Amino acid sequence: MSSHTFAEIRTHIEASNTLVHEEPFLIGFEYKADGSDRRQSIFLAEIKDDDGHRYLRIETTVIPLAHYDAEKCLRINQILRIGYLAVGDLADTPYIKMCHNLSYANLNLTELDTVIDYLAPMADDFENQFEGGADIS
Repeated sequence: MSSHTFAEIRTHIEASNTLVHEEPFLIGFEYKADGSDRRQSIFLAEIKDDDGHRYLRIETTVIPLAHYDAEKCLRINQILRIGYLAVGDLADTPYIKMCHNLSYANLNLTELDTVIDYLAPMADDFENQFEGGADIS
């Protein structure tokens, strides 16, 4: 089933997760890593390009940028097949974020779940490795 509204996406996510952040076109929830107490904060937001095409951005904060070499991030981006690394601020501190954009034109809920189930554990592993086991998200 294609999902063409943010309201449908919100309903789908709420069916299996508790929202920890909620705005009209932005939601957040905690993804629980399998077999541990670790959690990864996942945010979904509707964004538009200059032509008005809508995308669903999936993102999660990974580690402070100061803890990792930006050149390595660009090299990692080159080999990622799903997602990309970006920088965004959290409490006025630059953080590396793992993101992925899905076009609403082709979006379906199974694909959304697949992307979340791929990105969240990968981001948590990245965070775990570079933060010495700390769970910052």
